Amino acid sequence: MEFIAPVDAVFLLAESREQPMHVGALQLFEPPEDAGADFAAQVHDKLLRSTDIDPAFRKHPATIFGSPQMAWTRAEDVELDYHVRRLAVPGPGRMDQLVELVSGLHGSLLDRHRPLWEFHLIEGLADGRFALYSKMHHALIDGVSAQRLLRRTLTGDPSSSVTRVPWHLPRGRRRTPSGTDGVARNLFSAATSGASVLRAARTALSRQQLTLPFAAPRTMFNVPIGGARRAVVRSWPLERLQQVKKATGSTLNDVVLTMSAGALRRYLLERDALPDKPLVAMVPMSLRAEDDDETNGVKVGAVLCNLGTDIADALERLQVVAASMRDGKDVYRTLSCNQTMALSALMLSPLALNLVPALIPWTSPTFNIVISNVPGPREPMYWNGARLDASYPLSIPFDGQAVNITLTSNAGNLDFGLVGCRRSVPQLPRLLDHLEESLAELERATA
Repeated sequence: MEFIAPVDAVFLLAESREQPMHVGALQLFEPPEDAGADFAAQVHDKLLRSTDIDPAFRKHPATIFGSPQMAWTRAEDVELDYHVRRLAVPGPGRMDQLVELVSGLHGSLLDRHRPLWEFHLIEGLADGRFALYSKMHHALIDGVSAQRLLRRTLTGDPSSSVTRVPWHLPRGRRRTPSGTDGVARNLFSAATSGASVLRAARTALSRQQLTLPFAAPRTMFNVPIGGARRAVVRSWPLERLQQVKKATGSTLNDVVLTMSAGALRRYLLERDALPDKPLVAMVPMSLRAEDDDETNGVKVGAVLCNLGTDIADALERLQVVAASMRDGKDVYRTLSCNQTMALSALMLSPLALNLVPALIPWTSPTFNIVISNVPGPREPMYWNGARLDASYPLSIPFDGQAVNITLTSNAGNLDFGLVGCRRSVPQLPRLLDHLEESLAELERATA
């Protein structure tokens, strides 16, 4: 038995208020041309025969003094037919019906008396495709590492019939602390360079290079939330955003953030709820080298970005976003990986106040929204001979953060997944329409 790290315990305690704290993904697959009608059933049978389970996928909270959240224990026997389920979309099998089904799955809590993960193979789509919805508790693995884990199950060989499952994969080149436990240990080791972190923080403050905590205005997104979730997804051709990037000399992530900022501005204007001050996004920043394919551990910093939502002109808003991201990265560029994570933790430490629902009405939000861009495969990928058509990441809303935007690249597309509290964020699909309108506005401005 091992004790749960304090950071992990925060995520588990949050669920005591019936708020799910798991990361998820919805993957869409096109079966091979020679596949029969029972292809999805055959894949499900293969998954159930993959009974070799990694120790990390056996972990669940141990019950101590009646509270299953103080320490980890490992299940000797794992019921695969509980964790790996086969479902079907109701007729007529539209995409919106699939997403609504996944919204319900994403809003339900994982059973703490079992290992904290589930995979759902979903068939019944009218176009013949099938889906895989996965969810894993954030106390076990962070969103970036979860995406890397799922990517390692894929292959570039369309003829490969080898079934690679997330719960048992070949070891990466390096072993590092798993899940958010890695954050706690890395931040502890970063304490040895605390003087450097404080110097960097002092420099950032003196130059006013960083967007600071509590600079964000209060919005309809920064309220206590309920447990029910809604997810919406859509893909955009990567080439469209790259054209804006080339025309403006910005980065692809700058374009993504500006596209998101324009969508948030439109959504809030529709509800007469746009604040005078610009919204602030927390943007996770991967600290892994491009050749680092390890899925265990967390190597993520955080930049607070001014989204320029108080600016009507799209190009001017892009300039503000690009400058804010550039200034934040300039500060971190002089630091080591551990120092960057330590400074990120220092910048985000006021967020702890917003994890207490009673304090939310009395404190300013640390930031308004999380917008995360996770790099994905650049070439077409396959699983059991089926082509990956889309991979939509689904993240975690929590008290004070009622909606988030996460996206990943997949061959020639950017796949967006938005998750929001059903009660606090009405008509969430409108944000998808506004994302398209915002991108089209940037295209017109740079034509």
